[in-house]
Amino acid sequence: MDYFTNITYLSLEGHVELEKYRYVYFVICLVVLILIICCNSLVISVIYTWKCLHEPMYIFIAALLCNNLFGAAAFYPKVLSDFLSEKQIISHGACLFQAFCIYTYATSEFTLLSAMAYDRYVSICKPLQYATLVKMSTVKKLIFFCWFVPSCEIGISIILTYQQLCKFKLNRIYCSNYSVAKLSCGDITTVSTYGLIALSFVVCLSVLFVIYSYVRILNVCLRNSKDFRRKALQTCLPHLIIFTSFSVTSSFEVINSRLEGNMPHIFAMIMSAENLVVSPLLNPVIYGLKLQEIWNRIKRLIWKRKTHVFAD
Repeated sequence: MDYFTNITYLSLEGHVELEKYRYVYFVICLVVLILIICCNSLVISVIYTWKCLHEPMYIFIAALLCNNLFGAAAFYPKVLSDFLSEKQIISHGACLFQAFCIYTYATSEFTLLSAMAYDRYVSICKPLQYATLVKMSTVKKLIFFCWFVPSCEIGISIILTYQQLCKFKLNRIYCSNYSVAKLSCGDITTVSTYGLIALSFVVCLSVLFVIYSYVRILNVCLRNSKDFRRKALQTCLPHLIIFTSFSVTSSFEVINSRLEGNMPHIFAMIMSAENLVVSPLLNPVIYGLKLQEIWNRIKRLIWKRKTHVFAD
């Protein structure tokens, strides 16, 4: 607590051997951040530039990658500054704001992936109705819903968490809503209960919908030709890989936040940062390489630049 400015500061105690490896950590994180920005921005710019990619499936991909950049912006700048600072501290308000941004990013990832599953489901199972059911106006509404609902849910959770603190040490490298709540002087039953209900409402419903969509898609594929199955697999596989990866890493984070202190510290820190490293790096690579339309446009873009360089 800073009694002169009346600002409450929290100490982030999650860093492992920071004095010894601070510059190694800084370089690794900086490289990862640059890769995240470059890879996601490249695919987004390709989708934005080429009008033939202005279709619902690619618009959803662009929205997912924008969400990756949002999550990276909430995590990496603070972590990078902490690596070079003598004290790893953050104000109570800034900590809650970071928690809001990171949790909104994670929850929006699930809602966006479920919206993409709906797009794939209609495309494969109801192709004749696709133009009617998945119009651009519908896509815009779905994307708005995918960001608005999670931000409202997490916002309410943050408001409930904002209480007077009795402890000021956070055993993490970034701010987690539940971890901050455990530092408060009062009872956290309301925060914990609301968090579980909100998690069930958004995340569990999204997971169940994605599973339902893929069961229906599998059923349709089994009744069609090999060529149909190959095309369906080509469009669904990237989404399925990303959804599975994000679900697994999110499960780790939920378990980690609830069982904090009951597992090896270094393992807990790796688990807590996984979703902010793996998904933002994996998503543009998977979609850039696996979806032929995007990959072809990326190759054309690179080839054009090489041609201009040699021509100069």
